[in-house]
Amino acid sequence: MDPKHRVAEIRRDTKETQIRVKLDLDGRGDSKLATGIGFFDHMLDQVARHGLIDLEVEAAGDLHIDGHHTVEDVGITFGQAVAAAVGDKKGITRYGHAYVPLDEALSRVVVDFSGRPGLHMNVPFSSGMIGGFDTQLAFEFFQGFSNHALVTLHIDNLKGQNAHHQCETVFKAFGRALRMALAPDPRSAGIIPSTKGSL
Repeated sequence: MDPKHRVAEIRRDTKETQIRVKLDLDGRGDSKLATGIGFFDHMLDQVARHGLIDLEVEAAGDLHIDGHHTVEDVGITFGQAVAAAVGDKKGITRYGHAYVPLDEALSRVVVDFSGRPGLHMNVPFSSGMIGGFDTQLAFEFFQGFSNHALVTLHIDNLKGQNAHHQCETVFKAFGRALRMALAPDPRSAGIIPSTKGSL
């Protein structure tokens, strides 16, 4: 697959949310985000910027209840779009990892485009809310993503006292880990990076 054309657009419509995600995995980190949750938009912007993914997200959800369905369904739709854009995974690096600090906070994210979904997340947020964002929903976003992008994802906040800093280091590290894993490996061009021959 020509890495200049790893693009996808996915729509997900339910009785709870209407989501559209459009992305280019080989972009410049540009984003256009409208989820109705300001802090969540800020986090998605970090993923785009640090992952060098051009990302558009439009979400209309039942925010009069809370942000749960919107955040979870954006994670699902983003995961589906990444899976569609990656395709058969030939020539990708497959594994990615990143450590990102922000003042007192430090987080590590490791990702494997294994074809086996799994999330292992340890982030002891110091607060239950960041602005209008319920910190429990970070898990729901990454769960939706890992299940539908078919990746194994390990997320650990190693240090942190400020919940905003904790969350931001997680999303930045996630973007950086995606960028590494999805980068073309010139020594494995056209090859699926697995002894099984498929992922």
